[in-house]
Amino acid sequence: MGVEMMAAIDKTEYATHVSLAGGRIRCLRCTAQSSRTKKQCGKPAMNSSTTQKCTHHGGRSTGPRTAEGKQRLLQAHILHGEHTKSARAEYSKDSAKLSMLEDCLHVLGMDIQRRQGRKAAGYRAVRTMEAVTEFVRGLR
Repeated sequence: MGVEMMAAIDKTEYATHVSLAGGRIRCLRCTAQSSRTKKQCGKPAMNSSTTQKCTHHGGRSTGPRTAEGKQRLLQAHILHGEHTKSARAEYSKDSAKLSMLEDCLHVLGMDIQRRQGRKAAGYRAVRTMEAVTEFVRGLR
Protein backbone atom coordinates (compact mmCIF):
# COMPACT_ATOMS: atom_id res chain seq x y z
CA MET A 1 0.00 0.00 0.00
CA GLY A 2 2.87 2.38 0.72
CA VAL A 3 4.17 2.18 -2.87
CA GLU A 4 0.72 2.86 -4.35
CA MET A 5 0.29 5.84 -2.05
CA MET A 6 3.68 7.27 -3.11
CA ALA A 7 2.75 6.96 -6.79
CA ALA A 8 -0.50 8.87 -6.22
CA ILE A 9 1.27 11.93 -4.79
CA ASP A 10 1.91 14.63 -7.38
CA LYS A 11 5.47 15.94 -6.88
CA THR A 12 4.87 19.18 -8.85
CA GLU A 13 2.39 20.65 -6.36
CA TYR A 14 3.47 22.88 -3.51
CA ALA A 15 3.43 21.54 0.01
CA THR A 16 1.32 23.93 2.05
CA HIS A 17 2.62 23.02 5.50
CA VAL A 18 5.90 22.00 7.08
CA SER A 19 6.33 20.07 10.33
CA LEU A 20 8.97 21.26 12.78
CA ALA A 21 10.25 20.06 16.17
CA GLY A 22 9.63 16.41 15.44
CA GLY A 23 6.10 16.99 14.17
CA ARG A 24 4.94 18.97 17.23
CA ILE A 25 4.80 22.28 15.30
CA ARG A 26 2.94 22.59 12.00
CA CYS A 27 3.17 25.84 10.06
CA LEU A 28 2.83 27.27 6.55
CA ARG A 29 5.70 26.53 4.16
CA CYS A 30 7.49 29.08 1.96
CA THR A 31 6.24 28.92 -1.64
CA ALA A 32 9.50 30.04 -3.28
CA GLN A 33 10.93 27.68 -5.87
CA SER A 34 14.59 27.14 -6.73
CA SER A 35 15.39 28.13 -10.31
CA ARG A 36 18.17 25.54 -10.41
CA THR A 37 16.61 22.44 -8.82
CA LYS A 38 12.93 23.41 -9.22
CA LYS A 39 12.27 22.32 -5.62
CA GLN A 40 10.22 24.24 -3.10
CA CYS A 41 11.95 26.08 -0.26
CA GLY A 42 11.84 24.06 2.94
CA LYS A 43 11.71 26.96 5.41
CA PRO A 44 8.55 28.01 7.25
CA ALA A 45 6.75 31.07 5.93
CA MET A 46 6.47 34.17 8.09
CA ASN A 47 3.09 34.83 9.70
CA SER A 48 3.19 38.45 8.55
CA SER A 49 3.92 37.54 4.91
CA THR A 50 0.95 38.03 2.58
CA THR A 51 2.73 36.08 -0.18
CA GLN A 52 3.62 33.13 2.10
CA LYS A 53 7.40 33.60 1.93
CA CYS A 54 10.23 33.00 4.40
CA THR A 55 12.72 35.67 5.52
CA HIS A 56 15.18 34.75 2.75
CA HIS A 57 12.64 35.06 -0.06
CA GLY A 58 11.01 38.40 0.73
CA GLY A 59 8.70 37.59 3.62
CA ARG A 60 9.71 40.76 5.48
CA SER A 61 9.49 43.03 2.45
CA THR A 62 6.46 45.26 2.17
CA GLY A 63 7.84 47.51 -0.55
CA PRO A 64 7.68 51.30 -0.59
CA ARG A 65 4.54 52.68 1.04
CA THR A 66 4.79 56.46 0.59
CA ALA A 67 4.70 58.37 -2.68
CA GLU A 68 8.22 59.64 -1.96
CA GLY A 69 9.49 56.07 -1.45
CA LYS A 70 7.89 54.89 -4.68
CA GLN A 71 9.42 57.82 -6.58
CA ARG A 72 12.84 57.06 -5.08
CA LEU A 73 12.50 53.45 -6.25
CA LEU A 74 11.67 54.57 -9.80
CA GLN A 75 14.67 56.93 -9.88
CA ALA A 76 17.12 54.31 -8.58
CA HIS A 77 15.71 51.35 -10.49
CA ILE A 78 18.60 49.20 -11.69
CA LEU A 79 18.49 46.39 -14.21
CA HIS A 80 20.73 43.40 -13.43
CA GLY A 81 22.65 45.49 -10.93
CA GLU A 82 24.51 47.52 -13.55
CA HIS A 83 22.61 50.24 -15.39
CA THR A 84 20.17 52.88 -14.26
CA LYS A 85 17.33 54.04 -16.50
CA SER A 86 19.19 57.24 -17.36
CA ALA A 87 22.34 55.29 -18.31
CA ARG A 88 20.30 53.00 -20.58
CA ALA A 89 18.64 56.03 -22.22
CA GLU A 90 22.05 57.62 -22.83
CA TYR A 91 23.36 54.38 -24.36
CA SER A 92 20.31 54.14 -26.63
CA LYS A 93 20.80 57.74 -27.81
CA ASP A 94 24.48 57.12 -28.57
CA SER A 95 23.63 53.88 -30.38
CA ALA A 96 21.13 55.73 -32.60
CA LYS A 97 23.82 58.33 -33.45
CA LEU A 98 26.26 55.55 -34.36
CA SER A 99 23.72 53.92 -36.69
CA MET A 100 23.05 57.30 -38.34
CA LEU A 101 26.81 57.83 -38.75
CA GLU A 102 27.07 54.44 -40.47
CA ASP A 103 24.30 55.59 -42.85
CA CYS A 104 26.26 58.79 -43.55
CA LEU A 105 29.40 56.83 -44.43
CA HIS A 106 27.36 54.61 -46.75
CA VAL A 107 25.87 57.67 -48.53
CA LEU A 108 29.38 59.13 -48.93
CA GLY A 109 30.53 55.93 -50.66
CA MET A 110 32.67 54.57 -47.84
CA ASP A 111 31.41 51.04 -47.76
CA ILE A 112 31.79 49.68 -44.27
CA GLN A 113 30.27 46.74 -42.46
CA ARG A 114 26.95 48.13 -41.21
CA ARG A 115 25.26 46.76 -38.11
CA GLN A 116 22.18 44.66 -38.71
CA GLY A 117 19.01 44.31 -36.70
CA ARG A 118 16.73 46.67 -34.83
CA LYS A 119 17.82 50.29 -34.62
CA ALA A 120 17.80 52.17 -31.33
CA ALA A 121 15.08 54.61 -30.32
CA GLY A 122 15.69 58.04 -31.86
CA TYR A 123 17.21 56.64 -35.08
CA ARG A 124 16.34 58.45 -38.32
CA ALA A 125 17.49 57.02 -41.64
CA VAL A 126 20.12 59.08 -43.50
CA ARG A 127 19.82 58.43 -47.25
CA THR A 128 20.67 61.72 -49.00
CA MET A 129 23.53 64.24 -48.97
CA GLU A 130 21.19 66.87 -47.48
CA ALA A 131 20.40 64.51 -44.60
CA VAL A 132 24.16 63.90 -44.11
CA THR A 133 24.78 67.66 -43.90
CA GLU A 134 21.91 68.09 -41.45
CA PHE A 135 23.20 65.24 -39.27
CA VAL A 136 26.74 66.63 -39.15
CA ARG A 137 25.46 70.11 -38.25
CA GLY A 138 23.41 68.56 -35.44
CA LEU A 139 26.54 66.99 -33.91
CA ARG A 140 28.14 70.37 -33.25
